[in-house]
Amino acid sequence: MSELRIERISKVFSPGISTLSDVSFEVGDREFVFLLGPSGAGKTTTLRLIAGLDQPSSGQILIGGASAAGLTPRERDLAMVYDKHSMYPHLTVFENMAYPLRLRGVADEVMRKKIGDTADILGISALLDRRPRELSGGQQQRVAIGRALVRDANAYLMDEPISALDAKLRAHMRVEFKRLQRELSATILYVSHDQLEAMTMGDRIVVMDKGVVQQIGTPREIFDRPVNLFVATFVGEPSMNTLPCQLLQDGGRWVVQGGQFRVEVPEAWINRHKLAGHAGKPVVMGIRPHRITLADSVDVGQLNVETGRIYAVETLGSETIYDVEINDQILRIWTRDASGQGLRGQIGAPIHFRVDPNGLHLFDCETGRALVHATTDFDKAA
Repeated sequence: MSELRIERISKVFSPGISTLSDVSFEVGDREFVFLLGPSGAGKTTTLRLIAGLDQPSSGQILIGGASAAGLTPRERDLAMVYDKHSMYPHLTVFENMAYPLRLRGVADEVMRKKIGDTADILGISALLDRRPRELSGGQQQRVAIGRALVRDANAYLMDEPISALDAKLRAHMRVEFKRLQRELSATILYVSHDQLEAMTMGDRIVVMDKGVVQQIGTPREIFDRPVNLFVATFVGEPSMNTLPCQLLQDGGRWVVQGGQFRVEVPEAWINRHKLAGHAGKPVVMGIRPHRITLADSVDVGQLNVETGRIYAVETLGSETIYDVEINDQILRIWTRDASGQGLRGQIGAPIHFRVDPNGLHLFDCETGRALVHATTDFDKAA
C-alpha cells in the first residue's frame, strides 16, 4: 500500500472559473481519509485528478512519495469505485470481480479465495453466478465495490460508493468497510457528502467547500473544534444552532445576548478565552442541540433559563428533537426522554430550556472564524 500526498493542486476549467484552489492534504499508508463537503465542493474533481482522469492546472500529486505527473491511470495502480455502478454485462458477478485480477496474472486459487472472502463481507456470495441484468441496483453497486477491493492496489479511491444502497444496508456497509479496511491494511480516500459516513468510518476528515479545504482533523476534532462557521454548521446532526449576538459586559457580569436570548457566562470563561477585547462587538453564537436541556416553568428566572415556542417536534423513539422559535429564529434542542414524561407541550406552546454556557461556541461575525470552542469532557479530562 502507499500514502497519497496532494500538494497545492488547483484546477481551472475555464478562465475565471476555478473548481479547486490550493488544495493540500495527505492520506497516510493504511489510513482511511474522507473528503467531506456539499455538492460542488470539489471532492470528485480532486479524486479524478488523483486517479489521473484529469490533470491539475497547478500543484502536484505524489503516490508512495513519487510524483504521479505523466503517469496514466493504469500506471498509478489506484482502484476506483464511482457512485454509479459499472459492470461488464456479458460477464457473471464472479468474472466481473475476477477481471482486474486476471489482468495482473493472479493465480486461480488465490483469486478464488480473494473473491470468496470479499463476497462474504459484501453479502453477495449467492450472486456470483448471476449476470448484471439479474441484479438490483444495490446488488450491482456491491459488486462494483467488491471488484475494487479484491485488488492489491496502491490505494482505493471511493466516490460515494454506498449512496445508492438502502438505509439498512448502508449502516451495515459502514461497519464492514471499516473492518475490511483494517483487515486489508488498505489506504482509502473516500468522497462523501454524508457526515455520518465520515464521522463513523474515517480516521481523519478533510472538509471542503467551494474548492477550498476548510479543515483537516479527526472526527472528534472536526466536531468539537470547528475552525469556522461553515464547518460548525455542516458537521453534526442535528446541526449546530447559530444566533447573531453581542458579547456584553453588564455591570459586573458578562453575557452573550441576542434579542430576548441572553446567556450569562462566568468571568473565568471570558478570561480563559481572552474575549474582553470583543466586548460590545457582534458575534455569532453557536451551540450544539445536546448542550441545551429542557427546564420546567418553576425554573424560569434562574440563570440561563430561556423561553421559546414550540415550532415543530421530531420524535425518534427515546429521543426527541424540538424546534423552538426564539428571536424569529429556530433553535434545535435534542433530548433523551429517560423519564418517560413524553412530549413537552403542543405546537405553539411555550417551552423552557436551559443553556449550558460551557457549551457555547463564538464566531467572528464577518469572517466566520472561530473565536471560542465549547468545553467538552475531553477537555476536562486533559
